[in-house]
Amino acid sequence: MELPVFYAGDMAPGAAAYTMDEPTSKYCVTVLRKTKGDKILLADGRGGKFTAEITDDHRKKCVSAIIGSEQVPAPAPRLRIGIAFTKNASRMEWFLEKAAEIGMSEIIPLVTRRTEKENLKMERLESILVSAMLQSRQWHLPKLYTPQPFESLMAIAGQRFIAHCLPGEKKSILQIARPGEDALLLIGPEGDFTPEEVELSLQNGYQPVTLGNTRLRTETAGLVGCTLLAAVNNA
Repeated sequence: MELPVFYAGDMAPGAAAYTMDEPTSKYCVTVLRKTKGDKILLADGRGGKFTAEITDDHRKKCVSAIIGSEQVPAPAPRLRIGIAFTKNASRMEWFLEKAAEIGMSEIIPLVTRRTEKENLKMERLESILVSAMLQSRQWHLPKLYTPQPFESLMAIAGQRFIAHCLPGEKKSILQIARPGEDALLLIGPEGDFTPEEVELSLQNGYQPVTLGNTRLRTETAGLVGCTLLAAVNNA
């Protein structure tokens, strides 16, 4: 039986023990019914994977002793997605959860001419990523950026793709992406990128890509894009 995994993002380097916060303690002791002597896993979100044994099953401050550890290498290549957030927070939260489960390394909220939402509840979004990381039993927490201007991503290194709805020749990511190399995909807002933004991206080496034959909502396009990027490297 697999050991349950709990987030320990504030664990100090070399710590011999760890005390969970109140919500995590309550879930561990009250919901999962873990007691003194039970073994669990802790993840610090930076690749640290710790085996621990509960020494105090307090429902508000559960304490465990670290009995083993390993450092899980960061996923390679880095798969990144820049996406314009919509006003519908629940849809974008759903996207974040799925992007983390699929294995995106970095998620960049994109500020474009037509972006609808720039003020994000970062703490809540981070908590969604933590839950998705634990659920999918990964050991590196995806990096969530503060909202970034579209223009700031023009010189970023690695493979670069842009999905847009304007006329023009486009290929599938599966056709042109190179496995094993860092990649960034840009997804526009519901009103799409402006022609000027698309032109700027092409001038800076972005490759236009198609995500299928139907017009997709922003969060659906993001999910399809993440899946295709992951598929290139999992083939």
